[in-house]
Amino acid sequence: MKLRDRVVIVTGTSPNIGGGIAEGLAAEGAHVACVDLNRRNAEDCAAAIRAAGGCALGVVADVTDPAAVEGLLRRVTDELGPVTVLVNNAAIFDQQGVLDMAHARWSRQLAVILDGAFLCTQVVARQMVARRSGGAIISVISTAGHQGQPGNVGYCTAKAGLLNFTRSVAMELAPYGIRVNSLTPTATDPRESIERAVRWGRERPSDAVVQFFEEFRRSVPMQSLPTPTDYARAVTFLASDDARHMTGADLRIDAGALARYWAWNPAQQRSDRSP
Repeated sequence: MKLRDRVVIVTGTSPNIGGGIAEGLAAEGAHVACVDLNRRNAEDCAAAIRAAGGCALGVVADVTDPAAVEGLLRRVTDELGPVTVLVNNAAIFDQQGVLDMAHARWSRQLAVILDGAFLCTQVVARQMVARRSGGAIISVISTAGHQGQPGNVGYCTAKAGLLNFTRSVAMELAPYGIRVNSLTPTATDPRESIERAVRWGRERPSDAVVQFFEEFRRSVPMQSLPTPTDYARAVTFLASDDARHMTGADLRIDAGALARYWAWNPAQQRSDRSP
């Protein structure tokens, strides 16, 4: 197991990306604090990990509140031990454009994604520096943080900011043996998340979402979309000693989405090659 007995905080643990990452890290031996403002997400994720034989703690916390983040770290340290890995995944997807988005909604979206990463990174890094233990910090970006998507100004802006936050903090913390990297997912195959939600005791989401994501699948070069488990494997690598000389880097698990030449249609090429 690559992460045996390491204490990990994962923020934003819905049955989708965050829950998949948390379960994947636990399967590699990590003791995982599942953090979410939604109590069901935090507690259901932790319960699922424990049911599979892992060690997990569900913590309800608002990552935009400095006092709540300090309390989060104290509780995790008291119950699981000093933190060795942080995964900044908390986000809200509020798809609005610059012409229509209310300032309060803009501020809240940036607060969850950027303030949350800043506050969690700050308290965890201070603990790592004080203990001289080193560690790993991983922030979850999005292909939207690399490209200009119309009508999604808050999310695109915040995720792009998180990219350079990663690089800046990586340079600052390198002398302390703390590695800081990011992971870029893309549109995610929803089938695993649906099954995870059902396994957690949730009502089964509509399968219509699977058909909705077909358009995304056809647009990526690999003609298949990654799953939360794929992201978990990548985060495991970034958190482990296998990546001991990686810092300030962005690892893309995007089926080739960002490398694709804008005028090339992968679906059309596949059709042209069909017998």
